[in-house]
Amino acid sequence: MSHRDRYEHGVPCWIDNLQPDPDAAVAFYAGVFGWEFGAPGDMPGDSPGRYFVAQLRGRDIAGIGSLPSDAQPLPPSWNMHVWVDSVDDVAAEARSAGGAVLVEPFDAPPAGRMAVLADPTGAPVCAWQPGARQGAQLVNEASAWAMSQLRTPDPERAAAFYGTVFGWTTETFGEGEGAVTMFRLPGYVGGEPQQPVSREVIATMARAQGGESPRWSADFWVQDVDAVVESAERLGGSTITPPFDSVVGQTAVLADPTGVSFTVSSVPGPH
Repeated sequence: MSHRDRYEHGVPCWIDNLQPDPDAAVAFYAGVFGWEFGAPGDMPGDSPGRYFVAQLRGRDIAGIGSLPSDAQPLPPSWNMHVWVDSVDDVAAEARSAGGAVLVEPFDAPPAGRMAVLADPTGAPVCAWQPGARQGAQLVNEASAWAMSQLRTPDPERAAAFYGTVFGWTTETFGEGEGAVTMFRLPGYVGGEPQQPVSREVIATMARAQGGESPRWSADFWVQDVDAVVESAERLGGSTITPPFDSVVGQTAVLADPTGVSFTVSSVPGPH
């Protein structure tokens, strides 16, 4: 089922991105994916900001917030949040595992408590201890978040970190330069029955190319990749990689008007 009411420790549960003009970002993503947005809430912290929650059929799927005017540890990207039982414990484990804590644990009432970590290769990741906001309520269907991918120059080092901090294991899919590492959480049953990989898979990882910065990005399922590419370009976005054949059918890499990249992939059919 694509509906989610809660997650488990170590499972990615939410994505968001912070924008210099959140109203413009809301308009872009509403046009591309058909998302609906209610009135924004205030963001915690000293810098004033607003936070919009995107919905499909009345269910929360992603967030768009204001980029603080002061130093911001998160690069322009779709940030991934991992559900944890204790943000404070995970922050300590991240340091012990060779990572860093970019933002110390803080409360975001009534939604929850969070911290911003960085793995040893420099990719930021958010740890989320839920309060009122449990995470994405709709995933793995058209116009919703399906998977996040880590791009890193040192997959082996990153894999060791996420294994220690979140309990993830890895499995390689493919060969050579096109090989992708799948992160799995043993015993977890997520995903959808028709997907071509184990339902324990909770994220993927690939080696960064050239001067690409270590980061997490988001993949969204769509019914028509070509139509979404056309909409994104018409609304001021750009195409980084045109549609190509992938394990799920077709995939394209896009960027919103501020340069935040994301991928869109065909909704998988029955297997």
